[in-house]
Order: sequence, then C-alpha cells, then structure tokens
Amino acid sequence: MLLAEVVATSGAVGATRSRKEKSAALAALLQRADGPGEVEAATAWLAGEPRQRKVGTGWRTLLNLGARPAPEPSLTVAAVDATLEELAGTSGAGSTKRRTELLGAMFGAATAEEQQFLTRLLGGELRHGALEGVMLEAVAAASGVAAAVVRRAFFLSGRLPDTAALALTGGTEALEAVRMEVGRPVRPMLASPADTLDAALADLGSEVTIEFKLDGARIQVHRHGDVVRVWTRTLREVTASVPELVELVRGLPCEAVVLDGETLALRDDGRPRPFQETMSRFGSTVDTARLLQPYFFDCLHLDGVDLLDAPLSDRLDALQRVAADHRMPGTVRPSPEVAADVLERALEAGHEGVVVKALDAPYAAGRRGRAWQKVKPVHTLDLVVLGAEWGYGRRTGTLSNIHLGARDPDGGEPIMVGKTFKGMTDELLAWQTATFPALAREDQGTAERLGAVLMRPELVVEIELDGAQRSTRYPGGVALRFARVLRYRPDKTPAEADTIDAVRALLAQ
Repeated sequence: MLLAEVVATSGAVGATRSRKEKSAALAALLQRADGPGEVEAATAWLAGEPRQRKVGTGWRTLLNLGARPAPEPSLTVAAVDATLEELAGTSGAGSTKRRTELLGAMFGAATAEEQQFLTRLLGGELRHGALEGVMLEAVAAASGVAAAVVRRAFFLSGRLPDTAALALTGGTEALEAVRMEVGRPVRPMLASPADTLDAALADLGSEVTIEFKLDGARIQVHRHGDVVRVWTRTLREVTASVPELVELVRGLPCEAVVLDGETLALRDDGRPRPFQETMSRFGSTVDTARLLQPYFFDCLHLDGVDLLDAPLSDRLDALQRVAADHRMPGTVRPSPEVAADVLERALEAGHEGVVVKALDAPYAAGRRGRAWQKVKPVHTLDLVVLGAEWGYGRRTGTLSNIHLGARDPDGGEPIMVGKTFKGMTDELLAWQTATFPALAREDQGTAERLGAVLMRPELVVEIELDGAQRSTRYPGGVALRFARVLRYRPDKTPAEADTIDAVRALLAQ
C-alpha cells in the first residue's frame, strides 16, 4: 500500500463531520491493507500518532529539512514504518546526523501532500477527526466483527494498532481470545456525573456502595510475585517514580493482584495536598516530603482469578482480603442518611465528593457508564485549551485569558465554548507564559502587541463553572457561565475531555 492512499483517506476524513462517513473511509483503507504490519501502521497514523509513539523528532528538525517534494507518489506504508522504527531506535553518538539522514531520505521521496502529512504526524498535530471511537468503529466495519467485541479487546490490550491487526487477520475468535494479563494495564472504568446524591441513589437503588472521590491521581497497580508495576489513567507507566507504592503492594498477602485506585500526597494534618503536587511525583524520583498514599477501590485480578466480569460485590470481597488497610473510605448499602453523611465527611476532609456504584455491575474497562456515578457539589468540566491572550494591566507580559474547547464526540476539532482568566495564581500565569508558546499553532500577538497565541489542542484544564447558557457567539451554540480555572490535568488527554454534549446538558440545570 502506498502512503498516498493513507494521505488521501486522512484528507477525506478531515473533510467531513459525518461520523458514519469517517468510519466508512477508514474501513475501506484498512480492508486494502496488506498484512498485519500495514494494518498496524495505517491504524496508528490515522489515529494521530506513529506506531512507535515517540520517534525523537521535533518540529524544528522537521521544518528545517528543506527537502524538495517528489513529483509522484512512491513511498509505501511499509517503508515509512521501517524508517520510523529506525528513528525510534537511534540514540547515542552520531544519532543527530543519522536522524537527519533518515528524515531527509524519507521526505525527499515524499510528494508535497505526503510531506505535509508526515510533518503533522511526527509533530503531533495530525487531527482530522479519527479519534479512538471512530477508529474502533472502522475496525469493526472492516473486519466484520461486532463493535462490542472490538472495543473489549482494545480496552484489555490497550493498543489500537494491535487490536486492528487481530481483527482483520483473526476475526472474532482472535479478539475474544484477548484476556486480561497481569503486567499489561487495561483501560480504566470511568464514572458518569450525577446531578445530586439523591438522583444517583434513586437511579441505582439500594444495592450500592458509596465511596470518597479524592482529589488525587488514578493508578492501576499490577503485581506478580515480587514484580510490581504502576500505571496512570492514561496507561503511562510510573513505577520508577513511586517506590513507596511498589513496596506497599509487594507486601500484600498475595502472589498476583491487579488493583485500581487513587493516590495522593497528604499534609501533616491528613488533608490532601494540591493535585499538582501529587502529579509532580510521577515525573520525579522519590521525594520524602511528598510521599504518596494509595486508596484502592477495586480488585480486577487476585491469585490467578480474573474478576473483570464478576459483580462489584465480589471484587470488593477480594479487595478486602488483600488490601483491607488501604481501601477507599466508604460504606456498602447505605441508607440515604448514611450516604449523605459519607458525602459530608468527604467534603470536610478536603476531597471532591463521592462515587456511587452498583454492586451488581461488572468492570466495564474503558467505558463511562451509569453503573458508577460521581457526585460533586459544584459543576466542573475538563476542557481543552485552544489558545491564550496576552494580558494587560497587572498581567502585562503574561499569557492570561485562555480559550476553552469541548470535545467533539464525532471526532472533529474541539468546539470553543468560552474563555476565562479567573482562578489563576501568579505561579500559574508564569507557567502558562513559559509553556504555551511551544504549543503555538499561530501567534497573533506578543506581550508588547496584544493578541492571542492559538495552540495545538494538547492541554486539558479542569474548569469550575456556575452553568451554561445559549450563545450565538460560539459554534456549539452554548457558552460557559462564570468559568474559573481549578487546575491543569496532565493525567488526561484531549480524547478524555468532556464533550460538547456534556456542556449542553448544563443548559437544563
């Protein structure tokens, strides 16, 4: 298969807002792919990143290549993937020269359209609407396998290219053979927002558990023998940064276990430290001033028994056997009065709220469903930063007013829903000013000549707001009311941001 075919499909996907048409174009390409290698590469590229994920090439290198485009397409998918594989493995003395040679040869053999595609792919800006959900639908259509089977295999394996190759080469049987493996993370189950605690209890009934919702970081911990590994909610491994968690889990009374939970750093009085302090541990070595405490709320595997499909009540029994001293605070089968008391205690302790969970529900890896419902006393949304404006007055010289976008559930670009400069500390303003220019798509001004820096949609920020209102100013027809910055969410990707539908749902409230 020629790279030109992938580029043409990318253009077709980006040219339509129809989810059905996107999926059909992607499925048609996957059906033309020759073998699992081409399927994996094409799937990864059309989902927005190389199969190798990181190849060690930045924007400056790409823009300085200066290769003249080829007159006719000749690059194959296999050849490009092989070059990216060599780039990813190139390091040490002479690596800069070798990278330049590899990139120069590849770009020199590419047409102008192919060069643009490769630049956007390697620069992290290939966003044409083929999000994971759309790609999974395309894989199902191309392979003739039920979409639910494709999704489950993906959530258990964590790798979209691998799932696509299995589907197109082995069909339903190969995908159904995918099982949970201790040492390979699964996509976390997520909670849906509930309007109130009473609403969540009315929806789920009396057979529930109610637990604290911490202002911490999601973790998934796997142990087999003495080997312990830890991942974040985005499946980034952070084992080396959290030795205290590794040591704690290594001491649990079991041989093999997979635990889901949250971790956070506490102050001396037991209240949570700011979320940013917890997240900073994931990028550093041990810091004895900010030791992390784990709070586990689910057990997905215990000593050879997979529990994903077991009801939550069984999983909690397993959790109690193996990690009773490290369970998330809460209670099972509460009365409305007891549930209200749990929520009050959570808020008094400085946490976000509670999560109400149905005891008969299996673990829906990777899914956000009604079986888990989170209750917070204020409205919050996770939105994508689309740009920022240079400040004036006391904020002169800083990037201040940020532009906010909600995720398009059909895979398009984030949809702008408002701006805010509220809730920003001096430290946060300094961080934005230092960080945002590197993510710029287009700079419309400077600190001296006021304007905006339009950014690649890579950062997620948590916003507190009073609600939403109808608006003709923004393309989604809705705008945020009294939005304030709570914190940035480095543990979330733009694909996990709240959708425009979630913003519109606030209109009724």
